[in-house]
Amino acid sequence: MEQQDKANGDVLRCATVQFEHRPDDKAYNLGRVEHHVREAAAGGAHIVAFPEMCLLGYWHLRRHPAERLRELAEPLTGPSVARVRDLALEHGIAVGLGFLEADEEGRLFNSYAVCLPDGRVHRHRKLHAFEHEAIGSGDDYTVFDTPWGVRVGILICWDNNLVENVRATALMGASVLIAPHQTGGTASRSPHGMRPIPAELWHRRHHAPEAIEAELRGPNGREWLMRWLPARAHDNGLFVVFSNGVGKDDDEIRTGNAMILDPYGRILAETWAAADAMVAADLDLSLLPLSTGRRWLQGRRPELYEILTRRFGDERDPRTARFASDPVPILRVPPSGRS
Repeated sequence: MEQQDKANGDVLRCATVQFEHRPDDKAYNLGRVEHHVREAAAGGAHIVAFPEMCLLGYWHLRRHPAERLRELAEPLTGPSVARVRDLALEHGIAVGLGFLEADEEGRLFNSYAVCLPDGRVHRHRKLHAFEHEAIGSGDDYTVFDTPWGVRVGILICWDNNLVENVRATALMGASVLIAPHQTGGTASRSPHGMRPIPAELWHRRHHAPEAIEAELRGPNGREWLMRWLPARAHDNGLFVVFSNGVGKDDDEIRTGNAMILDPYGRILAETWAAADAMVAADLDLSLLPLSTGRRWLQGRRPELYEILTRRFGDERDPRTARFASDPVPILRVPPSGRS
């Protein structure tokens, strides 16, 4: 476990991967994971993160009947996570993998496992799952210690869009947030949200790389991420390790843009390649204590925040909220005793 002893004082080296999965092809997708684990370990990384649901692919799952999903799903102790755990042990590196989980009762979850080089495995279930009516949402935050003395949290895709989740993860002591996604190029219902990327641009990427890279960096990809992702890092004093799919994902084109951000929201490393790719960066942990977000956390007034946990009666399950086309009402009942 050679990487386990390589943390250099206040520096933690992380890598993040984007890759184009093959739908339902676990052998191929695990092969890509193994390739990049070896690459990350050779580059001295302590942690390498892969995208959401990368073991199976993502958007096509909504077309499967529930019975097919159960055939494809595995428990946390199943062969795929076991293989990744073996890679973590072999290379002395923490590896994060997105997979479709089936629990002991047959319930399905969009899950993410981080296998540590000491043999421990931590699992996060997406808190706001909307991909399929048979896939449920998790109910717990996931923050854990690592062999390098750094606490790490996990939030999957839409989990990161709700600001309360990132704040809760920071309050639980996370200094690094692993944020696996399958995003970009979606058919957003918001007038100024993302739009699909023409598939022919992806198919012609080897002949016209400038055209597809402009799309990946544009308003349907990187520019959309820049509206909110740096704020999650900055406002909570966290390093964020963002991984994402790239390329064909059923009838949409994912935009990649794997990147690592520091606690000020600055980008330490990124790629906009129209290809499988990995980037890595050294996280300077000495930036954390005086970062803006950490000081803001200490300035909180929790007694004011009861409104954040109050139900207003118009809440929706994640799937309904994600796909609803009707406008969201903006009026709220004022807090008791105030106007």
